Amino acid sequence: MSSSFDYGIVEEAAKQSYIKALCDLPPDVRAALRKARDRETVPTARAIFEAMFKAIDIADAKKTLLCQDTGLPIYKVRVGSRFPWNCAAIKSCLYEGARRATQEFPFRSSSTHTLTRINPQTSVGPGLPVIYWDFVEDSDALDILMVPKGSGSENMSKMQMFYPQHGIKAVKKFILDTVVESAANPCPPGVIGVGLGGTSDLVMRLAKDAICRPVGQRHPDPQFAEMEEELEEAINATGRGPMGLGGDVSCLAVHVEHAYTHITQNPVAVNTQCWPARRARAVVLPDGSTTYGY
Repeated sequence: MSSSFDYGIVEEAAKQSYIKALCDLPPDVRAALRKARDRETVPTARAIFEAMFKAIDIADAKKTLLCQDTGLPIYKVRVGSRFPWNCAAIKSCLYEGARRATQEFPFRSSSTHTLTRINPQTSVGPGLPVIYWDFVEDSDALDILMVPKGSGSENMSKMQMFYPQHGIKAVKKFILDTVVESAANPCPPGVIGVGLGGTSDLVMRLAKDAICRPVGQRHPDPQFAEMEEELEEAINATGRGPMGLGGDVSCLAVHVEHAYTHITQNPVAVNTQCWPARRARAVVLPDGSTTYGY
């Protein structure tokens, strides 16, 4: 571990990636929305898509928020084996970066105490930001993916513990029912993240991992890719449409992530992302250089 590395660089990356995620929609999301608008035949739904693109244009021109719900801060961190890492220092930097983004940009904090409902206007506190860690062999990079999660979509999350004898049909029905019951709340059309397997906590993490994938990027396993396509077609056939007001396009994509699970259980989770599927990436190298992307 290098004692000379300036961890203030990581703090700045955490700050800037939060701001970028809130203001700059990724290219794959923009392309998916354009494709959705072009295939939409319902006049009201097309008008909603035009309003979405107007919001994107304003955010681009004024470097401002795509949505007033700045969400809860989530950082997915991949630490390279050759990066001069100190995980305690990185964790502190992510906390400070999220706080500084909130107070220096500035934007509305969405985090609050669960009992008193007091909002310190910092976006951080016990348990926040949420940090998911992973480690990468033969890499010298610190890869930080920032995903702000608004409550309209997050409130629609669901998890169910199935038994193997329930079969895949019950799993698919649960996923479709969850999407239909969410109605307009998650500001569709967005990305539907599905987690399969693992444990009750891991399956929710898998569903959240799924919404972070570039829109429409299929699972590398053909079995899960086929499932994604089938569910996507079924959800779009519901007619829920943009903002739940009816139309041809009810989701931009369905992404599935999975893990092995116990022989007597089959956990399933759904986590939805709203139409501005926001995310931003900062990659920090040992020399302190930082690049930003998605």
